[in-house]
Amino acid sequence: MTSRVDLSLFNNDAYRPGRSGLWQAVWFFLGLPVLRSALVPFSGLRVKLLRLFGARVGRGVVVKPGVRVKYPWRLTIGDHCWIGEDCWIDNVADVRIGTSVCLSQASYLCTGNHDWTDPAFALAAREIVVEDGAWIGAKAVVCPGVIVREGAIVVAGAVAARSVLAWEIHAGNPAKFTRYRRLRGAAVNQDEPVCVLSSVRK
Repeated sequence: MTSRVDLSLFNNDAYRPGRSGLWQAVWFFLGLPVLRSALVPFSGLRVKLLRLFGARVGRGVVVKPGVRVKYPWRLTIGDHCWIGEDCWIDNVADVRIGTSVCLSQASYLCTGNHDWTDPAFALAAREIVVEDGAWIGAKAVVCPGVIVREGAIVVAGAVAARSVLAWEIHAGNPAKFTRYRRLRGAAVNQDEPVCVLSSVRK
């Protein structure tokens, strides 16, 4: 049986990156190499560069060398976040990162997918949201449309193809619930049972 997938039919004309072709070229050929360079000694310079190209970046954000951002103008980062070495924010759709979020080394936030039912393999772009206090582990992958809720963890090497509930820890490929996250010294709030360790999850 011959395949009916025909990539020669692929047409991305309907996609709108949000800036002109010239502005994209300036970013790819000038801005992005500076952002990724290990020769740039200060995180603050990387933050200023992202802001210059349209990113909304809060206070106290640390951006390490090797970080790759597809389109800064589709990126929002809250206060006091850490973006680790070689993290790749592949944001053909918006990526919104809350406050006190950690994206560890080589983590990958992928907003672009393809419609596998379409013979032309059309682009399907969906937003990613990482809420306050969440942690994306080293070499973890967050897939299009996923929301990582407040305080949740996607552990190193995991692939989060579905959204992660608040204060849950997910591991594996595909990532699945393993246990709840409990912060040391935090008082247990009976109105927020997801913060409490439990042997049963519905």
